[in-house]
Amino acid sequence: PIAVKTEMQQAMLALHRTREQLVKFRTMQINSLRGLLTEYGEVMGKGRAALDKAIPDVLARVSERLPVALIDTLREQWNGLTKLDDQIAGIERRMREWVKEDRAVKAISDIPGVGILTATAAVSMMGDAKVFRSGREFAAWAGLVPKQTGSGGKVNLHGISKRGDTYLRTLLIHGARSVLTHAKEPSPWVEQISKRRPANVVTVALANKMARTIWAVLAHDRPYQSGYLSAKPPQR
Repeated sequence: PIAVKTEMQQAMLALHRTREQLVKFRTMQINSLRGLLTEYGEVMGKGRAALDKAIPDVLARVSERLPVALIDTLREQWNGLTKLDDQIAGIERRMREWVKEDRAVKAISDIPGVGILTATAAVSMMGDAKVFRSGREFAAWAGLVPKQTGSGGKVNLHGISKRGDTYLRTLLIHGARSVLTHAKEPSPWVEQISKRRPANVVTVALANKMARTIWAVLAHDRPYQSGYLSAKPPQR
């Protein structure tokens, strides 16, 4: 069970959903423009940067043989991408303002790989961190733990369960991939696991660790410490 969210947390989730919808619509617009122009023999590279670089010359070429109505429509759709950019940027600006006011969001923003989107989404979706009994339980809720099958006392581990909210899990995995890509000096933990596992497995493992760290910071109300090692009490 998840604790009842505050009105501010629910409002932040609404911002995330709106932003996600706008990003999907922008991607659809880009792909639609590329597809329509490909039908007329104008092939452009994938991505927004490639589209913005090529489309002025492309529209100039096809305008010599295609109706003006179509050219004007394609140009309007391309210009509409800038409006979507502005709307997405506006939502992200409001999120950054919340980071300054919310102590929990600010605390987990110090974790490597946890940016403004991941921090605000995690705090909003989690509600009260103490609802989860452990970091592993929160990681399982996010779908970042292996599925288990077995019988007769034998347990088999498979790929991650992918249960829970896809959006939060995607943000955590993207954050982990960014850390692995841009880290100048990988941590000993990353170096050790990288020797034994493929790159995608390492990325998911780091996302799992990030989720556990988020829970620990919020549940125990302590700042993030890069070199912190949890220690179990001695058994008697």
